[in-house]
Amino acid sequence: MDGAEDLIRLVDPRRGHFALESGDHGDLWLDLDRLFMRPDEVAPFASRLAERLSPVAFDVVCGPVAGGALLAEMIAAELDLPSCATERVVSPATAGDDARWLVTYRLPEGVGDVVAGRRIAVVDDAINAGHAVGGTIAALRSAGAVPVVVGALLVLEQAGRSRPVLDGLPLVALTSLPSTKWRADACRLCAQGVPLTRAGGW
Repeated sequence: MDGAEDLIRLVDPRRGHFALESGDHGDLWLDLDRLFMRPDEVAPFASRLAERLSPVAFDVVCGPVAGGALLAEMIAAELDLPSCATERVVSPATAGDDARWLVTYRLPEGVGDVVAGRRIAVVDDAINAGHAVGGTIAALRSAGAVPVVVGALLVLEQAGRSRPVLDGLPLVALTSLPSTKWRADACRLCAQGVPLTRAGGW
């Protein structure tokens, strides 16, 4: 894809053994925290994604904090639409959960009333397990909004599997990288004794 190498360079991919927000383990980590430190470098990719999403009719662009929210703002500006963001909520996991922490997403107070009944494009900078996007879709639907499409700059794809459809919505992405992820209790890297990194500070 045009510019794919430049986009991948911006997220500085690293191979290793990482704990993901979903509770799964994976072998690839992207440095998304630095992606929007130079908005001028990201802007051409946001513009390209906006163009690819534009055939779908929607009224609002929404993304999970933080990278998805920043991307939502950029795409909304391109299409002259409003944007909003979901907040991440971290709480102790209940007994029996694989992870120590449960991560969910919610709309800020008052935003739900604004998006109710409106068609939403849900976007994120990168999608791996899809936890942040799935949580955002759930929060929007709970508020009465109608998510219609998912967009991402980058998707991490499992070998031998087709690109996912998230919660029944089509996924539009600029490029992809191969990756492997496992349930925490069936992780091959854990079985091999590879040290685990809890990346992303969550």
